[in-house]
Amino acid sequence: MNYNNPEPMKYDNTALVLVDHQVGLMTGVRDYSVAELKHNVVGLAKAAKALGLPIVTTTTSADALWGPAFPELVEALPGQVFIDRTSVNALDDPRVASAIEAAGRKNLVFAGVSLEVCAAFPAMTAQRKGYNAYVAMDASGTFNATKRETGLLRLSQAGVVVADGASLKVKILGDNARNIAGEVYAALDMDWANLVGQVRASAA
Repeated sequence: MNYNNPEPMKYDNTALVLVDHQVGLMTGVRDYSVAELKHNVVGLAKAAKALGLPIVTTTTSADALWGPAFPELVEALPGQVFIDRTSVNALDDPRVASAIEAAGRKNLVFAGVSLEVCAAFPAMTAQRKGYNAYVAMDASGTFNATKRETGLLRLSQAGVVVADGASLKVKILGDNARNIAGEVYAALDMDWANLVGQVRASAA
């Protein structure tokens, strides 16, 4: 990533890559509650849809190891193809790499379980390949504090930007006057934002 002149994230230059949000892996997550992680991943996916971003989804050995993508994510992305692979690094699978390349977007937002492998490995690879790589931390759980800390450190060392998913999507939205703003915020389903809306409605 060119830190002196990074390409701003916009709806027409950004794609979302969701890696290994699978039932078996989700049950091992310890840095978020499973319910909170599901909420964040689904919100990220729905907001990306509202923004019109290409979405690439992949799983690892769904039949043999970690099970399918969790049902709420599948429901949020009807008709979405989840590329099932065996490679540890999602970008080592030619089908995943081709799907990302076909999206034609310079900025890539990654999220995955686990953070330090499933999200970090392809994000660091994408960074080396000349993409601007971001990781949505709150949609990328892991199994203990050490893995979280070392994953964050490694991402920072590789130049990958780490943020929360809502901030990334609001950055892409860019202007609250856009006619999709309400849909984006509704997709993110942030409790405090819902409360603000209720206060405004009651005062009207």
